[in-house]
Amino acid sequence: MNYQWYPGHMTKAMRMMQEDIKLIDLVIEIIDARIPISSRNPDIDKLAQNKSRMILMNKSDLADKSINEAWKKYFEEKGFVCLLIDSKKSMGFKDIKTAVGKACSEKIERDRKKGIINRPLRALVCGIPNVGKSTFINAYAKKACTKTGNKPGVTKGKQWIRLDKTLELLDTPGVLWPKFEDQKVGLHLAMTGSINDEILHSDELCYDLLKYMNDSYQGRIEERYGVEPSEDVIKQLECISVKRGCLVKGGEPDIDKAAKMIIEDFRSGKLGNISVERPEEYV
Repeated sequence: MNYQWYPGHMTKAMRMMQEDIKLIDLVIEIIDARIPISSRNPDIDKLAQNKSRMILMNKSDLADKSINEAWKKYFEEKGFVCLLIDSKKSMGFKDIKTAVGKACSEKIERDRKKGIINRPLRALVCGIPNVGKSTFINAYAKKACTKTGNKPGVTKGKQWIRLDKTLELLDTPGVLWPKFEDQKVGLHLAMTGSINDEILHSDELCYDLLKYMNDSYQGRIEERYGVEPSEDVIKQLECISVKRGCLVKGGEPDIDKAAKMIIEDFRSGKLGNISVERPEEYV
């Protein structure tokens, strides 16, 4: 399957971010801990040149814990301040203020030498659709500052949020980039829900997910759905359909329904802590 999705409002959003960047001290990039490379928009690096940088690996509770730590080290070695967070449970939030100070230490020192003290730092919060950006801002600000949703592209306009006297956040819409050069990136984004499900073929996406699970997390599928091991993912999906009662009239397997169930189980963590990407693949 060819994975591409770039609605028109994303072009407008990127232009808006280019205009706002001159007001910004720090770029906070929210990524999905399960797919740290695929969930990074390459245009952000160009946009954020000469700005302080911070990466928050969100949904780290859904990812493989040992691989999370390897990714944190990977980004720190590239010069980013990096934290593992879970926005739904506010995990890792107590370290954010210190991390912001660390990322902006040069800026704070320059201001101090000019006699500028306690000026609020301005941070642009960015990320691809459905990575949990607005959920992070709401949880960190302890109030519903931004509109959130579980569908890609809910945040359409920019919003400033003043957290306290030291930090202001600029929320931005989730933005993909116009073309995925590597279709593996599109596949990983589709698996985690950053591409609109309405344009995807659930069965084909599920076959790819089952192949990955059988290769990298052996036994998880069999344990979750009570089916026998099989290298034939088409047969495996049919067996899961029958086991879970996903049937159409006449008792035939409802492949689409079963595929959507498995994809949702993966996204919600019911298949366990899973990382789809590993640092050693990107050295």
